[in-house]
Amino acid sequence: MHRNVRYNCRVIFLNRRILLIRPKMALANEGNYRELRWFSPWSRSRQVDEYFLPRMIQDLTKQETVPFGDAVLATWDTCIGSEICEELWTPHSPHVAMGLDGVEIFTNASGSHHVLRKAHARVDLVSMATTKNGGIYLLANQKGCDGDRLYYDGCATIVMNGSVFAQGSQFSLDDVEVLTATLDLEDVRSYRAEISSRSLAASRVDPYPRVKVDFALSSRDDLLLPLSEPIEWKYHSPAEEISLGPACWLWDYLRRSQQAGFFLSLSGGVDSAASACLVFSMCCQVCEAVRNGNQQVLADVRNIVGQVTYTPQDPRDLCGRLLTTCYMASENSSQETCERARDLAQQIGSHHIGLSIDPALRAVVGIFSLVTGKRPLFAAHGGSNRENLALQNVQARIRMVLAYLFAQLSLWSRGIRGGLLVLGSANVDERPVCGQDMAGPGRPSINSPNRWGNCGLGIASYLLGYLTKYDCSSADINPIGGISKMDLRAFVQLCVERFQLPALCRILSAPATAELEPLADGRVSQTDEEDMGMTYVELSVYGRLRKIAKMGPYSMFCKLVNMWRDNYTPRQVAEKVKQFFSKYSVNRHKMTTLTPAYHAESYSPDDNRFDLRPFLYNTGWPWQFRCIERQVLWLEGSGQQDLDGVD
Repeated sequence: MHRNVRYNCRVIFLNRRILLIRPKMALANEGNYRELRWFSPWSRSRQVDEYFLPRMIQDLTKQETVPFGDAVLATWDTCIGSEICEELWTPHSPHVAMGLDGVEIFTNASGSHHVLRKAHARVDLVSMATTKNGGIYLLANQKGCDGDRLYYDGCATIVMNGSVFAQGSQFSLDDVEVLTATLDLEDVRSYRAEISSRSLAASRVDPYPRVKVDFALSSRDDLLLPLSEPIEWKYHSPAEEISLGPACWLWDYLRRSQQAGFFLSLSGGVDSAASACLVFSMCCQVCEAVRNGNQQVLADVRNIVGQVTYTPQDPRDLCGRLLTTCYMASENSSQETCERARDLAQQIGSHHIGLSIDPALRAVVGIFSLVTGKRPLFAAHGGSNRENLALQNVQARIRMVLAYLFAQLSLWSRGIRGGLLVLGSANVDERPVCGQDMAGPGRPSINSPNRWGNCGLGIASYLLGYLTKYDCSSADINPIGGISKMDLRAFVQLCVERFQLPALCRILSAPATAELEPLADGRVSQTDEEDMGMTYVELSVYGRLRKIAKMGPYSMFCKLVNMWRDNYTPRQVAEKVKQFFSKYSVNRHKMTTLTPAYHAESYSPDDNRFDLRPFLYNTGWPWQFRCIERQVLWLEGSGQQDLDGVD
C-alpha cells in the first residue's frame, strides 16, 4: 500500500537491504486473471517516490525509506531492469525502453500458468525481446498448483541476444529450481553497437531513474571462466505436456488436501482411461523424484499412505495405494467395456472394484412407479424420448452417489485411514450441449447422459453439455476437463508406448459410448457422436471459434462456410452452426455446477473464473439465425460456388 493505493509489487533485496520496490505497470485482467479487482497499475513511467518502510521492516533493514516506482539498478559493471509477468506480454513492454536506455540485464518474476503449446509463445517473446534490442533476459516462473484450477509450470530460461543459454524444467515436483549461466556483458555491448537503428532510437530515449548499487556482478578473476554455450530449447509435444502437467497438479492437490488418494469410475472408455493414466503418470513422477533424492516428496508420500517407513520405488505399487478404480455395471453395460476397464486397472496397478448398480436403479425407479402409478420405458421398449432420457440420467446420478459413498468408506472397509478424492473425467469439448434436464433455466436442456455420468468426458462434454447435471459434473476435481478430445486421444496413445499399457489399444479403437440404453443383441447400440449430432473434430473447431475468437452464430457461419467449403454446402454449414448454438445455449446452465478442472486450453468453459458469459440465453437466436438464413439464400440463389469473397 503506497499513499493509500494498493499495488502489486516486486521487492528487490541485496544483503538484507531493500534496493527498490518496483510496482507492476501492466495488470493481467483477462481469462483466469482479475488483478484489477485487487490492485491498481503504476502509471507514472520513469518516476520514483520515497516510500517509508513499516517500523518492523526498518528494524530488520536499518532503512527508513526506499525508492518506490519505475526505476533501474546501476551496479559497478552493468545496469539491471525489472519486468513483472504480464509486462512481457504487452504490446509496448518496458524492456524496450529500458534496453534503449542502456539496461543490459532484464529480470522477470512471472506467474505464467500452463496452457498446452504455450511454451512456444513464452520462449519466442523472451528471445525476440533480446533479438531486436540485445541484452540478457532472465525469466523465472512460478511452479505448482495455485490452490485452484491453474498449474504454474516453471520453464525458467536465460536468453542473450536472441539465443537460449539455459533451460529450466517445465514440469517438476521440486519446489525450487536454480538456473545459472556464465555470459559476457561485452557480447551484449558489441551486439547492440552493430544495430544502427537501435543506436539512433537510444540517443533520443527518456532516461530511467537509476538506483546506485554498491555491488558488481563480475570480477577480474572471471576472465578465465568458461562461458556458457547456446542451446536449442527442447519442447514437449502436447501429449507429453498432458502426461506431465495435470499429473503434477494432481500431486500438488493431493498432498495439500491431506487426502489418502483418488477414486475413479473406470468405464472402459477413453476419457476415464485418460484420468487413470494421469494418476499413473503422477506415480511415475513421484517415484522418480524420490530416486533423485527429493526429501519433501518422500515425506509427502509417507504422510499420504500413513506409513513412515514406506519408500515408493514401483509406480504400480504406489498406484495401488493411491488409486481406487471402480467399474459400475448395469444391464446396459457390455462385456467389452468391463474387460477393458479391468485390464487397464491391472496394468497400472490400481485397486479395482466391480459392482452392479441395477438393484439401486430398480429401487429408485420403483419409488417413482409406486408414487405415480407409471413406469417409464426406454425408447427401445416403446417409451417416449422424455422417458428414455430420464432413465439414462438416473443411471448416471446413481453412479455419482455410489462414487462418493465408496470414496468415503472404501479405505475404511480395508482397514486403511483416510478418504479419497473423487476424480472426474469430462473433456472440454463435451462440456455443455445436449439433453433434457428440467433443472436448467429457460427451456429444458437435453441432458444428454455421458459415459457413466461420473467418468468419461473432457472439454467437449462441458462445451456441448454432453453430460448429466450432478453426475460426472460432480466430482472433486477433474484432470482432463480442460483438454480437447483430439489431444486426449494423442495422450492416451503416448501412454501405450511410454508406460507399456497395451489395454489402451482396445480402448482407443472402441467407439465412445455412454452405455445407458439397452444393448442390441448384447452389443452397444449407442455412440457419443450420434448422441451429440456432430463429430469431436467438428466440436473442437466450434469450441475454439466460440471461446477464443468470441464468435456468435452469424460470424461462425461466415468463417465455416469458407473453411468447410470442400465438404459441406452453405445450407449444411448453416444447419451445423444452428445445431451447435442451440445445444450450447440450452445447456449453458450446466457450467455453474462444473467440477474444478485443470486449465489446459484457452477455450475452457469454466464460468467461475475463465468464461464469464451468461448462463441464460435466448436459445432460439432469432436475429442471428435469420441473418444466417438470408446469407444462405443469397449464396444458393446466386449459384456462387467461389466463396472467396464471403465476408
